[in-house]
Amino acid sequence: MKPYVVGIDIGGTNTVFGIVDARGQVLASDSIKTMKYVDFDDYVEELHKELSRLIKANDMDDKIQGIGIGAPNGNYYTGEIVNPPNLPWGPRIPLAEKVSKAFGGIPVAVTNDANAAALGEMTYGAARGMKDFIMITLGTGVGSGIVINGQLVYGSDGFAGELGHVIVKRNNGRICGCGRTGCLEAYCSATGLARTAREFMEIRKEPSLLRDLPVEEITSKDVYDAAVAGDKISKEIFEYTGTILGEAFADMIAFSSPQAIILFGGLAKSGDILLKPIREALDKNVFPIFRGKTKILLSELKESDAAVLGASALGWEAKYRYEAKVPVAEEADPQPAPEAKA
Repeated sequence: MKPYVVGIDIGGTNTVFGIVDARGQVLASDSIKTMKYVDFDDYVEELHKELSRLIKANDMDDKIQGIGIGAPNGNYYTGEIVNPPNLPWGPRIPLAEKVSKAFGGIPVAVTNDANAAALGEMTYGAARGMKDFIMITLGTGVGSGIVINGQLVYGSDGFAGELGHVIVKRNNGRICGCGRTGCLEAYCSATGLARTAREFMEIRKEPSLLRDLPVEEITSKDVYDAAVAGDKISKEIFEYTGTILGEAFADMIAFSSPQAIILFGGLAKSGDILLKPIREALDKNVFPIFRGKTKILLSELKESDAAVLGASALGWEAKYRYEAKVPVAEEADPQPAPEAKA
């Protein structure tokens, strides 16, 4: 019997799920509305109903060997979602436990969406055969997954690898959604690039195609379209964004000396208009011993399937861990939090 796994990607608006084979083919997929369910148990019940329907329709009963889930603030060690920014179900959500129980004990593993993307890239995409790389997702935020010696870095508590929240502007930095100031995400996400555009429109006086748009409605795609059309200010916005990314990548390389930094997400599709300033800033700022060693690559995962594929890679891990009877806690032995002092 051929084994199959399920990949589930929980977003703030939609939850996408699919059945994946060992070659990385998404055989069938569907989705439900995440925010429709205020009660978590109701959400799991609907997920079970719709996913079971998909499994039955594709004659996969008893063939699903594991389930992987990518979710905001998903913790690999505990299987929980902790303090999710855009989900209504409470501060600690026992995701793996509830989903596994709903599906009759099928092994379930959970991580955050950027880590899932890194696993997907390593299993099916541009990082196949690599043991050391960093995945950077450039979307509404900046996410990251760090792989060292073939293993995702989870840290002592399951939350390691938040490179979108390294501080790139120490003085007078922008307020980030995390509550701090100067984070990489505040400058180099799609929303960060749009913020740069609005600032440029206020400070600069030159003509620009962007001035034809209401300033508060400018998006990263608007800036890209204008840059491709030859708009000088829009090109400079991408240079500004790419330079900050390249400088940050130089610091990341000093930390783990990866074979590659792989870019995924809407902003990564900007191509050379973003990649050129990234590479120039990286080469200018990288520690000399690392110069020329780390490739900057684009994801090879098909965007429509990427979220499901990334999560499904974790499903294979859940399957193998279950067969080896290795509890997650034994893999990591995370340290308990220190007691608060009076």
